[in-house]
Amino acid sequence: MTDPIADLLTRIRNALKARHAEVAVPHSNLKHEIVRILYQEGLVTGYRLAESEEGEGHGKVICIALKYAKDKQPVIERLRRYSRPGLRTYVGYKELRPVRNGMGLMILSTPKGVLTDTQARQQKVGGEALCTIW
Repeated sequence: MTDPIADLLTRIRNALKARHAEVAVPHSNLKHEIVRILYQEGLVTGYRLAESEEGEGHGKVICIALKYAKDKQPVIERLRRYSRPGLRTYVGYKELRPVRNGMGLMILSTPKGVLTDTQARQQKVGGEALCTIW
């Protein structure tokens, strides 16, 4: 797998379109931090680490409980990979603008850890723009 973050976003996107309650993705520390931010921002109802079952591969998986509105519409409307392995995109904190007029968020990998665009502006730190979500 050349882009594990794109794989994470695609699995979440596909599970939301299929109206699944939960989706399992292979574990990595970066994916775990991205899912933690999704949980903190209220875009998923929860997550947990589990051992993979037979046929799913080896090691740990992250089980993500997806969140839907009352009319069964997904809370997450769009997930978009920003920086990618072939073209890394870095932004300074002064260049960060609110996503969708503050209705969305950008997730960044910074020297202070994985942060949202709002947290990065507050801490005055830039980094690699991983993805945008709204």
